Amino acid sequence: MSRIASVLLPMPLPEAFDYAEPEGMELGVGDQVAAPLGPRLLRGVVVGLRDATGGNRPLKPVEARLEEPALPARTLEFIQWAARYGVDAPGAPLAIALRGARAPKPRPLKVVEPTGAAPARLTPARERVMACAAQAPVSPADLARAAGVSAGVVKGLVDEGVLAVRLVEAEASFDPPDPSRPGSALNPSQAAAAQALREAVGAGGFNVTLLDGVTGSGKTEVYLEAAAAALAADPQAQVLALLPEIALTQAVIARFAERFGARPGEWHSDVAPPARRRVWEAVAAGRCRIVVGARSALFLPFRKLSLIIVDEEHDSSYKQEEGFIYQARDLAVVRGKIEDASVILASATPSLETLRNAETGRYRWLRLSARHGTAELPQVELVDLRETPPEAGRWLSPPLVQAMGETLARGEQTLLFLNRRGYAPLVLCRACGERLCAPDTDSWLVEHRYTGRLVCHLTGFSMPKPDKCPHCGAKDSLVSIGPGVERVEEEARHLFPEARIAVFSSDTLVDAREARRLVEAMESGEIDILVATQAAAKGHNFPNLTLVGVVDADLGLRGGDLRAGERTYQLLAQATGRAGRHERPGRALLQTYAPDHPVMQALQAQDRDAFLQAEMAERELAGLPPFGRLGAVIVSGEDAAGLEAFVQTMAKAAPNTEGVEVYGPADAPLALVRGRRRKRFLVRADRTVDLSAYLAAWRARVKPPASIRVAIDVDPYSFL
Repeated sequence: MSRIASVLLPMPLPEAFDYAEPEGMELGVGDQVAAPLGPRLLRGVVVGLRDATGGNRPLKPVEARLEEPALPARTLEFIQWAARYGVDAPGAPLAIALRGARAPKPRPLKVVEPTGAAPARLTPARERVMACAAQAPVSPADLARAAGVSAGVVKGLVDEGVLAVRLVEAEASFDPPDPSRPGSALNPSQAAAAQALREAVGAGGFNVTLLDGVTGSGKTEVYLEAAAAALAADPQAQVLALLPEIALTQAVIARFAERFGARPGEWHSDVAPPARRRVWEAVAAGRCRIVVGARSALFLPFRKLSLIIVDEEHDSSYKQEEGFIYQARDLAVVRGKIEDASVILASATPSLETLRNAETGRYRWLRLSARHGTAELPQVELVDLRETPPEAGRWLSPPLVQAMGETLARGEQTLLFLNRRGYAPLVLCRACGERLCAPDTDSWLVEHRYTGRLVCHLTGFSMPKPDKCPHCGAKDSLVSIGPGVERVEEEARHLFPEARIAVFSSDTLVDAREARRLVEAMESGEIDILVATQAAAKGHNFPNLTLVGVVDADLGLRGGDLRAGERTYQLLAQATGRAGRHERPGRALLQTYAPDHPVMQALQAQDRDAFLQAEMAERELAGLPPFGRLGAVIVSGEDAAGLEAFVQTMAKAAPNTEGVEVYGPADAPLALVRGRRRKRFLVRADRTVDLSAYLAAWRARVKPPASIRVAIDVDPYSFL
């Protein structure tokens, strides 16, 4: 009997499409196929097969089964779960999962091998070439080197037909990890945590552990032991380590390579597409047993995923806010459950959601309360900018400048932290007051003095800095308002002209390897003062860094974000935690206009738990996460009147459900982006409500015009 194949396409379509299975094709669930859609042939994945029954309408046949690895059943289950949770088309997460499969293949390698023919003339050089060629096919250049001859000798044998040139596809080579290699020496607290993780991994089945350790406590060494246990328990086991910043990958890859004698697969946007394809195929085949990567690595087609590690689990970078919207930390727990795997969430400043799950017993909670070795937590001091402000036109206060001078005199290093890229966040005209914004967008243009350009960090628009105001035409009237890391670096060079100063920012580092080179320069003492954004504020270990200066500690507290206090505490605790991680004591100075703010007081007292208890109490009173749930609906359109009419219709269509409150519509804080007007709804629901189902039902009640876009964000992190 003929069969019908349900094929999911990596497109924003509401469901899989049915196709006829051609006779003799023998498809299986997970197979990648070429399927027609209109005039095009598209790559898709078979997600279901059933017998055809009489009376079915004629179906287009599947064009071909692709010679590509099939997606495992659990990977498909995860993709479909993620789509339902995110209230999005299942093709959206599928597109992420197929990103490696759709990348171009690496160029084939040229190898030479003997044909069996004898050379017309046999010289000693040719004899050596023939002996080497008989061992294994290698490239002409490698063969010449191995035989100790010139390339001309090899070419001559090819021309005579004694050797033949053949093109072979390059297969990714991932050495098997050796979990029996000895790890780092652990202190008693680390050893106890490592043993608990080994037991969790060894017990098998799904489980989640929060590894909660202060900065510098050696969490990486502990979770490496869990990885060793997973790899030793099953020769097919695979381990995934997620990181929030690409800049961290090289250091963590080096730690894994040192521990297991094999370099892990690397997965993030800076990896070249052919290399990503090699990793994707090796993961699908089970040849790559360790992957270190960014959030999208969650969608790789693992054959036997046994352990997922989410390092810096609190980090907001795990939230994907464009395209398919998801929170990688939460999806990591779901993937662990689907794969029947262990999950480790590691952080010095865990998210309130994770802490709540640990407090209620849903997650195991392991704590590392002291730094490794003799290192101690840094002394944190608040610099009240109302009492000791910087000089006019400057951004570093006298106490911070004095501390920097003392640190330099001792031959130690300073980190100046400011989570603001570029030179200045705003360019203003002194003549007319115009604030320069990106075209058709409410976002200010940020000055980047290194490149001489004004850049919109929201849309990517950039332009050379003009010599006159685009609004009023006044020449030389544009002034830079506020500091970015480039401006702070300029001030540091003025204050300490002989110091070696560098900037660590996503704008100044081209890729992960360049970031690693800068980190190594800092580790080896080649830099005296590092001016950095959050890219350098987490995960790095600089032995000679003893002073951290936070230029604007109040920056993250501005705005109406419900997580503003939590995020600011996390970010500044991570930044100040870079100081004093070895023998020399550390010190952190936080410049603030609000020294009495609970976040600042908690940072100074290093009393995380008291701050988080107060934050938890406020959230519980308001029914906000982790005690309630939030969803955002963002509606956009080019026509303001049409947009307003649609959001009013949508507001009336909201289901009336107990335990759900709908706020809005309201203008988004960024009300204009790329020429599109934006409105927002905010939905608050009790924990007992299936928020995804509610939002899906609401969206099904309205049909937006073609000019209107509706995006749904379950558990929003941005309220812009």
